[in-house]
Amino acid sequence: MARPIVLSNGELHVGLNKYGLVHDFYYPYVGFENHAAGSNLRHKVGIFVDGKISWLDDANDWTFRFEYPNTALIGHTRAINEKLEIILEFDDAVDAEMSSFMRNIHVVNLKNTSREITLYLHQAFAIGDSRSNTDTAQYLPDSNAILHYRGRRAFVISGDYKGKPFDQYSIGLFGIEGHEGSFRDAEDGQLDRNNVEHGRVDSVLGFTVNVAAQSSERVHYWIGAGMSIREALYIHRQMIDDGVNKRIHTTAQWWHTWLQPALKLIDRVPKDHRSLFLRSVMIMKSQMDKRGAIIASTDSTMLNYSRDAYAYSWPRDGGHVLWPFIRMGYKDEPYRFFEFCRRGMHPSGYLMHKYRADGALGSSWHPYVHGDIVAPPIQEDETALVVFMFAQFYNIQQDSTLMKDFYSSMIVPMADFLADFVDDETGLPKPSYDLWEQDFMTTTYSTAVTYAGLLAASELAVVAGDDGHAVKWRTAADDIQVAAHKHLCNPDRKAFHKGVRFENGQAVADPTIDNSATFGAFMFGLFSLDGPELQQSIETIVSLFKVSDQSPGLPRYENDDYRRTDASVTGNYWFIPTLWHAQYLIEIGKADSAQVILDWVKDHALSTGMLSEQINPIDNEAVAPAPLTWSQAEYVSTVLDSIEKR
Repeated sequence: MARPIVLSNGELHVGLNKYGLVHDFYYPYVGFENHAAGSNLRHKVGIFVDGKISWLDDANDWTFRFEYPNTALIGHTRAINEKLEIILEFDDAVDAEMSSFMRNIHVVNLKNTSREITLYLHQAFAIGDSRSNTDTAQYLPDSNAILHYRGRRAFVISGDYKGKPFDQYSIGLFGIEGHEGSFRDAEDGQLDRNNVEHGRVDSVLGFTVNVAAQSSERVHYWIGAGMSIREALYIHRQMIDDGVNKRIHTTAQWWHTWLQPALKLIDRVPKDHRSLFLRSVMIMKSQMDKRGAIIASTDSTMLNYSRDAYAYSWPRDGGHVLWPFIRMGYKDEPYRFFEFCRRGMHPSGYLMHKYRADGALGSSWHPYVHGDIVAPPIQEDETALVVFMFAQFYNIQQDSTLMKDFYSSMIVPMADFLADFVDDETGLPKPSYDLWEQDFMTTTYSTAVTYAGLLAASELAVVAGDDGHAVKWRTAADDIQVAAHKHLCNPDRKAFHKGVRFENGQAVADPTIDNSATFGAFMFGLFSLDGPELQQSIETIVSLFKVSDQSPGLPRYENDDYRRTDASVTGNYWFIPTLWHAQYLIEIGKADSAQVILDWVKDHALSTGMLSEQINPIDNEAVAPAPLTWSQAEYVSTVLDSIEKR
């Protein structure tokens, strides 16, 4: 289940599902902790009218439309129930200045008679992403609010209708002792006003709304999040004093100001791509924690079928996501990311597999022992890409303080690691895990990024007046390029090898056609753009994967079975390699062919602009997670490429 709407301020992040319900609720980091990561933690919304209850996730009763209507990360959801002749419209936002999730709810009565409608808003948390039964919820009569808390996490829930608070409430249990949830108490149209519970607790607010014939009313709702009860109550008081409308307006202004670097370019973006371009930039921002982590995806859907989800910061994903921000002139986001990487760097100079948003090491399935090889459980391209992107950041900003802050403390140890982490026999980088996290080998992609990272580091060394490192890193890069031409070309298939495996001390080429090999060699200059190796490899890809204007999608590599539903296809389409192909076409002057791919991407985005990780080629359905931050970034990068080429 994708997230058609995500909302964030760099500290509180909320993801709404296809029913307009809170499905992910991250605080105090974007990506960590998710207090709503469970199937029974959805924050239900329902109405009681004409003697019956209807919840928005009663799938047969409601139809939905989602959009971001303005140049701000403010979602609009329209839910229609034709049987009950009711429309609910939500304008949703996370406050840009404080951690408050806000809903401006428009209740529309389509009947020709006036009606009493009770709007129910339910919330359930496993605070701290914990499965232990130690949460507390209680009614606060002096604040007209419900408080959920556990330890250093507190959420205060309230709202108003015509300046008055909710007129119904109840607190209950769910998932334990036979309790399904306090939302069941609403199904007779009257909550029983239970004041406190501890354990696995949830709560419901009710607003009785009298709506005239073919008329409407508005209800405001919010959740204030704090690291203490005092902080959460302060936010609650601010919401009462300012009102939801003012806070949403302030948030809209913040986003409009933040978007200025992108808005300066918008007239140069094709008209039918302007909306997706701006939405993608905002969606990418939504996945960034204010302390530097860039999250791969906050969509927790994968927990339904996997052990973990994508709410981690991979340095590689972060580097690719930063590239369009760097190009557009943003400074704060790249700077904070490089600070995050510097904090997480291993003493030996490399970056680990992935990190939590708080900087702690993320979960991993990569061992230190790989047969007869002992090596760190890393993906070398992640370290190399961070070096490469920092150099691009410096080149654009030309700010000497960047060198002062990062050259000695981050670039030198990282580049020294890259230069020394080389196999004596082949001259290629030593094996590590590939960018798809599946194979322990020396890949063409990692080789290309390492080559580019060392060249970039050498250029930084020249700026720093560090001649010794400049020569060392440039020489290492040149040697790696020579080794790549010797070992990574596959003349039999007229393509690049996926890479080289080391078996019993011998280098054995892997002939799998992996799109990251070809486009990595292109993007990072490992092979010449007009050389036969790259041109032939592109031709092989187009032929093997049957690329056409009608079907331009590319998988990661041949016979990729990850989340594939039909063995008749070589793999699901991924936006990332597909957009890499578009970037190559732009570079060689085939703008029309690249535009076909951009149009295909736009056609496969959700209505709010969300791009998933994959597309099922059988039914063209998005394959979660969605959004995938890297997918959004490659789209924006490709649009920027087309602008610059023109």
